[in-house]
Amino acid sequence: MRFELNRNGIRELLRSDEVLADLERRGHAIATTAGPGHRVESEKGPNRARVAVITDTIPAMIAEARDRRLTRAIDAGRG
Repeated sequence: MRFELNRNGIRELLRSDEVLADLERRGHAIATTAGPGHRVESEKGPNRARVAVITDTIPAMIAEARDRRLTRAIDAGRG
């Protein structure tokens, strides 16, 4: 049996609105768990959708440096 991956189909799936919505949901869950001062940015790249949770304020940056608040919140995005 031979299996051939449909690269265009995979790319289309990874760039779909449904995948982007799921990533945004996960990003917002992480940002909420990390606390105030975090924002979610999302975009569709040439091959896939992506989301980033960013510390947006000085207090959030300090909380990340001191307590690893954003790093510890990553598990909130797994569900």
